[in-house]
Amino acid sequence: MLTPKEIAYAVTKALDEKKGMDIKLLKIDRVSSLADYFIICTGTVNTHVKTLCDYAEYTMENLGEPLLGREGHRGNSWELLDYGSIVVHVFTEEARKFYDLERLWADAEQIDLHDIILPE
Repeated sequence: MLTPKEIAYAVTKALDEKKGMDIKLLKIDRVSSLADYFIICTGTVNTHVKTLCDYAEYTMENLGEPLLGREGHRGNSWELLDYGSIVVHVFTEEARKFYDLERLWADAEQIDLHDIILPE
């Protein structure tokens, strides 16, 4: 069993491998009981959003982490993957601006991804 931090890092790397854009890793355990981490990512178009989620799910499956739920909205403009301690949100750019989770979770600790993924 992986720790929440290890799961979060593995999903972050998977999203980066499939060219997810503007990936943010928020540690929310001090501000919410919903999860330990939120991962927020942008896909270029609806099919890219689906591809990012499919690959994240595939990666976690290979690591033995069960998916608790997957929800989509408006033809894949937004998808959510729930791993219990980690919740992954993948949006199109328009949907991300609309939901503005970074503003809603501004009190969360933003994790520096420099050591997790390579800068572009």
